[in-house]
Amino acid sequence: MKKVALVHTGLALVEILTKLFKEYVPEVELVHIIDDSLLREVLSNDGVTKPVIARMLNYYKSAEYYEVDCILNVCSSVGEVADLAREIISTPIVKIDEKMAEEAVTRSSNIGVAATLKTTLEPTTRMIEKKALAAGKKIKITKTICPGAFEELISGNPIKHDEIVLKGVSELADKVDIIVFAQGSMARLVTNLDKDLSGRILTSPRSGVLEVKRVLGL
Repeated sequence: MKKVALVHTGLALVEILTKLFKEYVPEVELVHIIDDSLLREVLSNDGVTKPVIARMLNYYKSAEYYEVDCILNVCSSVGEVADLAREIISTPIVKIDEKMAEEAVTRSSNIGVAATLKTTLEPTTRMIEKKALAAGKKIKITKTICPGAFEELISGNPIKHDEIVLKGVSELADKVDIIVFAQGSMARLVTNLDKDLSGRILTSPRSGVLEVKRVLGL
């Protein structure tokens, strides 16, 4: 049985990703590596710090010691650390949002990016820009932060979080062709949108899992 290590900076996507793997790649064994201090440090410093990079690289190396066949980097806020890890780790590393970024560039040149955290918004935007550059495509990106949504979520008010995000997304939708949800935790909101809008939303959990499946050759 092939093994996949998932490197998390929190608990938000553990259950969601476990269910998606059971649905799409049931034949793999999952190893969850979780350190919720990482995201707190990123947030308090408005970005990735050297200690965060060092700890993340150690987690990737630990995953390699487990002899896993693939590593899934779950948190978009630290996604750029995965790029560094790819230079020193032989095990394939999948970034949960990379296929989403590629699809965004393929589908439109007028792209919106929505997030509840600036530390996720900026890396996601940079990834989309890199994918556009690689594709030789000129794009326009409109970014939006949903203020207060993250704070509501961690305070135990998911309904208020959803209200704030849905308001921001509705406003952004008037300006762009498609919208990228920068955080995997936002994906569940798609079911609350009308069909026309939901069809213009790109999320990362499912596409990330399917990319792992492709990398494993399953």
